[in-house]
Amino acid sequence: MPPIRAAFFYPWYPESWYPTSHFTPTLGAPYDSSSQAVINYQIAAMVYANIDVGIASWWGPGTPTDSRIPLLLAAAAGTHLKWALYYEPAPGTQASDLAYIYSRYTNSPSYERIDGRPVLFVYSRSVASCADAANWVSVNAGRFYLDLQVFSGYRSCPIQPDQWHQYAPAERQDEQVGHSFSVSPGFWLYSSSTPLLARDPVAFAQAVSEMVASGEPWQLITTWNEWGEGTAVEDAVQWQSADPYGQYVDILHANA
Repeated sequence: MPPIRAAFFYPWYPESWYPTSHFTPTLGAPYDSSSQAVINYQIAAMVYANIDVGIASWWGPGTPTDSRIPLLLAAAAGTHLKWALYYEPAPGTQASDLAYIYSRYTNSPSYERIDGRPVLFVYSRSVASCADAANWVSVNAGRFYLDLQVFSGYRSCPIQPDQWHQYAPAERQDEQVGHSFSVSPGFWLYSSSTPLLARDPVAFAQAVSEMVASGEPWQLITTWNEWGEGTAVEDAVQWQSADPYGQYVDILHANA
């Protein structure tokens, strides 16, 4: 398959807005992830950034993130942007959760599919060993194109999912050869006085260029809008540009 550019996306505001943030999104601090105007802007910006898939954080049935998935899927209609879910719950409810996601969301034409199967990313909270990976493959039973987060020794696991990714926002770039290439604009946790990864648009542009050149199947932006960790590429007062989308989205637009 051709490389897919995807961004980790958080539909959890204002509930998950942190007590403070080092940056101020131009959509508001906090904004409402249920707002149609907010969603429309975000999708237009992601399309401008040449993002193919938004990987929406999902915390289980009935949560605020769950309630917004239908809004995201509907708003993407008519664009090239697709959605996949980033499974975040603690282990224990995978079987019922996968059945819920599959029946509720994957029939949408805006849900990303590979080889006919809907895509599901899984955060490391519920996969940290070869045994965990094998359990996920078993519970999945082939329904989803399963993309698990890497851990030490993942390549040697006897049972493998469809794909692997890394989530490493404190690293400017990370390559898991044959699987993914991730880039981060910076990492500055809301509760820290100094950033773990300072923002540097020139360095970010170089990382994006190297990501594109890598040809890795999954090319990941960490993140679109995780404001509490200061990893967002979404527009902020601190990096506005002449267009409505901001400096980091401009970099992604220029490096397709």
